[in-house]
Amino acid sequence: MSFAKLPVIGVLTAAVALSACNDPASYGAPGGINRSQNGAIIGGLIGAGIGAATSDDDKAATIAGSAAIGALAGGLIGRELDKQEAELRQSLDNDAISIVNTGDKLIVSLPNDLTFATDSAAISSIVRGDLRKVAGSLQRYPGSVVQVIGHTDSDGAAAYNYGLSERRANVVADEMAAGGVSYGRMRIIGRGEDAPVASNLTPEGKARNRRVEIVIIPQAT
Repeated sequence: MSFAKLPVIGVLTAAVALSACNDPASYGAPGGINRSQNGAIIGGLIGAGIGAATSDDDKAATIAGSAAIGALAGGLIGRELDKQEAELRQSLDNDAISIVNTGDKLIVSLPNDLTFATDSAAISSIVRGDLRKVAGSLQRYPGSVVQVIGHTDSDGAAAYNYGLSERRANVVADEMAAGGVSYGRMRIIGRGEDAPVASNLTPEGKARNRRVEIVIIPQAT
């Protein structure tokens, strides 16, 4: 192992330990690396990569410094996402709306069967209140960009599915904009049938694939 890599490893180890000390127990997963620690690791690796790409003279010190900055930023992002996730889970009324925290983003998934009638882009009143709560959360956490992504199953023509997924994503974005989220903060995407999360060979799989995702991506400042 190169000695130039040792400071980076030490910084990342310290970042993980620091996250473990400061992260609220309610947000962590017992017995493993929690999402804040995961964010610190990701941030540290990104910072180390930036340091390696930009340093010239004192490469080891530059990489270590970049790793420390990246780890700190990643840990802060992870903790904020944990807090936002917990608040969203408490506020949303419908258990069919899922939230996945990857450590660097939140994915709020709205099943189309709950959100839209068959072959329709008119949003259901059932989820309108929940979307306003998501919009409220985004206003309380302004330091993120938001992707609104529509998905379908594989039934029907691919071109039609793409258009339907885009229309549904636009309607969800419109609802959040009505709740105070700026359009300039949102990126609206139709994926059609291109990004399944389950098999399209079963009714259950198709139901999982028909969804609109609100992806919340914090931006380091």
